[in-house]
Amino acid sequence: QVQLVESGGGLVQAGGSLRLTCVASGIFFRITTMSWHRQAPGKQRELVATITSVSTNYADSVKGRFTISRDNAKNTVYLQMNMLKPEDTAVYYCAHPASGAWGQGTQVTISS
Repeated sequence: QVQLVESGGGLVQAGGSLRLTCVASGIFFRITTMSWHRQAPGKQRELVATITSVSTNYADSVKGRFTISRDNAKNTVYLQMNMLKPEDTAVYYCAHPASGAWGQGTQVTISS
């Protein structure tokens, strides 16, 4: 059974930074693709970033500001978010696309 547990959300001012953490269990983490998504109020859930064993990809809206990374020894994927904007406010979810598993989400709120 795949389990994903996110943490690290919070309230910060515009221009600030946050680091989200997702700890995975029940998967062979080292070679699997992981992703971060977000859903703002009244909007559809959108893909923010993806990391495979060899590459990363980002939504245009976060390129140059967000960095996805992984620590295979800890079965953990991170999302470092810098230069945050009010429009980054959303619930952020970690996902394991191969299994369809999602975390419970963590709220990120950016004040202007």
